[in-house]
Amino acid sequence: MQLDVARIGGKVWRGVVDVLTPSQCLVCRTPVGDPASLCVFCWSKLSQLDDPVCNIMGTPFAYDQGLYAVSAAALANPPAWDRSRAAVAFDDASRPLIHALKYRDTQEAGMLMARMMQRAGRQLIADADIILPVPLYRWRLWKRRFNQSAYLAQQIATASGKAYQPDLLQRQRPTRTQVGLDVSARRKNVRGAFAVRPEAVAQVAGKRLLLVDDVRTTGATAEACAETLRKAGAAQVDMLSFALVLEPTRLHI
Repeated sequence: MQLDVARIGGKVWRGVVDVLTPSQCLVCRTPVGDPASLCVFCWSKLSQLDDPVCNIMGTPFAYDQGLYAVSAAALANPPAWDRSRAAVAFDDASRPLIHALKYRDTQEAGMLMARMMQRAGRQLIADADIILPVPLYRWRLWKRRFNQSAYLAQQIATASGKAYQPDLLQRQRPTRTQVGLDVSARRKNVRGAFAVRPEAVAQVAGKRLLLVDDVRTTGATAEACAETLRKAGAAQVDMLSFALVLEPTRLHI
């Protein structure tokens, strides 16, 4: 009986909050029916990366090439990770959501992004033993007070019931921001920047890991992380991001 009263009370309180502060689209701020959501117009502008996609790079195919198809780019230059998926393409429609989470700590944006990532990466999530984020260097984390990748990873792990271990992988030295750097400079910037904590090597060995980030541009950071996890003995490293830059030459995030 007490549980029913508490549940009813909670619904009433949420109703009062909705009346006083009605939900708004996370991008254009027009009224919407549900919190942490977009209006129909802003939703329709997102370029969602549905199948068929390259099983390794997560890039879209023009037509269905069969289950687990791999693109020519992935065959020519295989990355250190095994599989990757992204929910949307990085463009003018997805950028406001990413910046809302990354620079303004808007957790409602992160909630929506995580839900979309769960759909796009459902098989990768199902296969994972551990979910972990791309880490920030400790001083940058202290300054920003928020790691958007960790927030997304935690949301996905909680929803899927998977183990969430944010401290397995560490950024052991500071790096320049990747914004404005070309492909070569990005790779050099993160080379040797990551390490598995010595006491965590046993947790990594033989495990299937899912690495989470908000945006994948050239893949330099994901590559460095995956290489580090592989060297520590991970059996599989998959990559899940909210957005994927389909034109790596336009590094304007």
